[in-house]
Amino acid sequence: MKNLKTFCMLAIVAIALMSFTPTPAIFCTKNSTTTNMLSFLVSWQNESIDFGNIAQAKAVTTNFVFTNMGDEPLLVSDVVASCGCTASSYSKAPLLPGKSASITVTYNAANLGAFNKTVTVNFNNAGLKKILYIKGTVK
Repeated sequence: MKNLKTFCMLAIVAIALMSFTPTPAIFCTKNSTTTNMLSFLVSWQNESIDFGNIAQAKAVTTNFVFTNMGDEPLLVSDVVASCGCTASSYSKAPLLPGKSASITVTYNAANLGAFNKTVTVNFNNAGLKKILYIKGTVK
């Protein structure tokens, strides 16, 4: 009877531990970052840009290039900058599988000093988003 109770307790603990098994990481890195959500797969050429030293009152622009590696059309639903000093533009058209597009980000270097800004990209899959980073120093 004692062995049966011990066995039952071990079985319950084993089942409980299996429910906490970690899931695979959403982001994998190999020269680019990949995000996989169901049939949506997005590969980024870069996700962070360092402008270095830039002149005050001079806007700087970069492109974040991404590729739809999934098997369904991908749509950028929204791009949100962390402040009013950063603007973005992107295509509103669906991106077919295997095709690439870019998000253009412009920083208005009005204030002196270092800056670190984020740009959040939301897609037509509600669970799929990406945070992009720009930084530099205005002199």
